[in-house]
Amino acid sequence: MARFIIAGMLVIAAIAGAVLYYQQVYAYYTTVQADAQDVRLTSVVTGQPEPVIFENFQGIDANSSPLRYRACFQTVLSQAMLTETYVIYDDAEPRNAPGWFDCFDAQTIGADLERGEALAFLGTQNIQYGIDRIVAVYPDGRAYAWHQINPCGEVVFDGNPTPDDCPPAPEGLN
Repeated sequence: MARFIIAGMLVIAAIAGAVLYYQQVYAYYTTVQADAQDVRLTSVVTGQPEPVIFENFQGIDANSSPLRYRACFQTVLSQAMLTETYVIYDDAEPRNAPGWFDCFDAQTIGADLERGEALAFLGTQNIQYGIDRIVAVYPDGRAYAWHQINPCGEVVFDGNPTPDDCPPAPEGLN
């Protein structure tokens, strides 16, 4: 009898583990259909995000977390033009994507940003409170986008009061 109970517990644990794995890696993601809102960079002149030319867009997102957005695309805009026109983002840290979204390799993008082989730009600041969309662009036009917690979000999400140099947090975050 004890063997049946132990075997039953192991089967239940294996099923629960498989369900948990599926939920973390597959369940909440949806494909993003690209529009002008998905590929925007913040202008150094106006401080506002502006659509940029892109093609071959692939994107995923999930409503379970604002940090799950990832995108891969190409642009014909040169890095030289981009650096003169759009806000550079100094502390870009790409987030890992699920293994099945194979166009986005966070480790490679992060290493290339550190070596200066790719440049990071502010896509949209506070796309959701405390979350910025970041876009990394390579000299050959390959580009990648993800969401990253900004300094205001780090403070507020830790439960601290909104700093003076940050926009007011939405109701319920403070």
